[in-house]
Amino acid sequence: MTDGASSGAARPDAVEPAVAEPLIGLLTAGDPASPALIVPDTAEVFTYAQVASQVEELAERLGVLGVRAGDRVALSLPNGPDVVVLLLAIAALGAAAAPLNPAYTQPEYEFYLADIQPRLLLIPATGAAAASAAAAATGTTLADVQPVAGGPPDVAGPAGPARPPRSLEAGGPDDVALVLHTSGTTSRPKQVPLRQRNLMASARTIGTHYRLGRGDVSFCVMPLFHIHGLVASTFAALAAGGVVITPRRFTPHRFWAQTREHGATWLSAGPTLHQMILDRADEAGPPATLRFVRSCSSALSPTLLERAEREYRAPMLEAYGMTEASHQMSSNPLPPGVRRPGSVGVPTGTEIRIVSKTGAVLPDGTAGEVVIRGPGVMDGYVANPAATAEAFFGDWFRTGDRGVFRDGYLVLEGRIKEMIIRGGENIAPAEIEQVLLSHPAVRDAVCFGVPDEKYGELVGAAVTLGAEADPADLIGHCREQLAAFKVPARIDVLTEIPRTATGKIQRRRVAEVVLQHRAAP
Repeated sequence: MTDGASSGAARPDAVEPAVAEPLIGLLTAGDPASPALIVPDTAEVFTYAQVASQVEELAERLGVLGVRAGDRVALSLPNGPDVVVLLLAIAALGAAAAPLNPAYTQPEYEFYLADIQPRLLLIPATGAAAASAAAAATGTTLADVQPVAGGPPDVAGPAGPARPPRSLEAGGPDDVALVLHTSGTTSRPKQVPLRQRNLMASARTIGTHYRLGRGDVSFCVMPLFHIHGLVASTFAALAAGGVVITPRRFTPHRFWAQTREHGATWLSAGPTLHQMILDRADEAGPPATLRFVRSCSSALSPTLLERAEREYRAPMLEAYGMTEASHQMSSNPLPPGVRRPGSVGVPTGTEIRIVSKTGAVLPDGTAGEVVIRGPGVMDGYVANPAATAEAFFGDWFRTGDRGVFRDGYLVLEGRIKEMIIRGGENIAPAEIEQVLLSHPAVRDAVCFGVPDEKYGELVGAAVTLGAEADPADLIGHCREQLAAFKVPARIDVLTEIPRTATGKIQRRRVAEVVLQHRAAP
C-alpha cells in the first residue's frame, strides 16, 4: 500500500495500543454481587459471581465431554444467558465456539458442520430435528442443552475420549475463541477465526466510544450467533461492568415494557429490528433511561433515523462493523459530538483508509475501497491462504466496501462486487436506495444490476410500500434527484425484501424473487 499525507487515511479516536486480554476478563469489570445478566419476564437475575461460577461448572462439564484446548464446539441455541455462559466456558478451556443460526435447514447445517468439524454440537434438548439429522449425516457428536431456571443449563452428551485435562484458566489471549462465517452473499462462506484478544479489544473500544460503565444496561435484541449481538450488545456491556438484558425469546411488542422495567440505557440493532420495535411502540411511551441507540449491520434510511430519534427519544448512532474486525470499526459519536446522518461516523479503535485499486491512499472526498487495520482485525481466514492473500494489503485488510471520507466521517457506498456498471459508469446501489427510501410511501428498497446487451447492466430496483404508490411515480422521484443513468429502468413492488437474519440485503436473492414476481400470473 502506498502511504501518503491525506485525510483519506483516518486514525481512530483512541489510538492507545490494545492490551491483549483473555475473554474471561469480561467477568472482572463488574462488582461480583451486581447483576450481569437479566432474563426479562422471569425472576432470573445472575450476578457477576454467579456467572463466573456457572462458567467454571460448564467448563468442567464440557471437559468431561471431551472438549480440550484447540477444539471447536458448535452451538445452535436460542438467545439467552445459556449462550453467554457457554461461550465463556468454551473460551476458558482454550477452545473455540462456532455459533450457528437455529433457523438453518438440514443441508445448511451439514455444510457448516462439515466445514467446522466440531468436537461437539450443542443443541436444545427438544425441537432441533434439522440439526440432529445433520449431525447424524456428518458424524458429529451431539450434546443436549436444557435450560435450568436460576442456574447453569444442563448439558448432556456422551463422555469424550480420555485426554489430559487442562486448567480452566488455560484459555489465553491468542487462543481462537470464535469461528464465524462470512455472509456468503457474493461467494462461498469463509471461516473467520477471532482470537480472545481480538474480541476483547473490540469490546473495550465500543465501551470507550459510548462511555459505557457499571450503570449501563444493554438490551440484547440481536441474535447471539452473530458478531453484532455477541460483541456489541453483550461483550462490550460486560467488559464495562454493566448489565445485559438477555431474553430467551425476543418479542418486539414486549420490548418497551421490558426496557422500562429493567432500566435499559442503550440497545444496538440492525435497521430491520429497529423498524419492528418502533412499529410496536406502546402507549406508555419510550423509557426515560435510554441515553443512546445504535444501528449497525446494514444501512439506515433517513426516514427511519428521524423516526427512531423521535420515538426512542435518544440519539441514534450509526456504526460500521464486520465479522473480520470483531465488529465495530467506526461510529457516530455521542452528543455533544456531531452526528452525521448517512455516515457511519469516525474510526473507533481501528485505522481506516480509502485506497485505489493499486492501494494508493485517496484524499478526502474521493471514493475508493475501505481498508482497515487494528487489534480487532483477524489474522486471516481458516485454511484458505488464497482468500487471505486476496484480502490483505500487507497488514491492511480489504473490507470489500466502497466508501469515502467527508470531513473525517466515513460514508459507505456499498459492496464493490455489488456495484452496478452501466455503460462504463460505476453506480452505487446504496445511493439509489437512499433516494427511494426518501419517498414517503417506500418502506424498504434494494437496487441491483440487470443484464443488458447494450449497456452491460441496467439499474433494477424493488421496494416494499407503507402506503399506496405507483412505480412510475417512484421512477419520477428518482429522476428528480439522480442523474439519468442512475435511474432504475424498472421498479417492482414486493411484499417483502429478502434479508439475512441480521438484516443484510441479499441482492442476488432479490433479483431472483423479482424475476419470479414478474413471471407470476
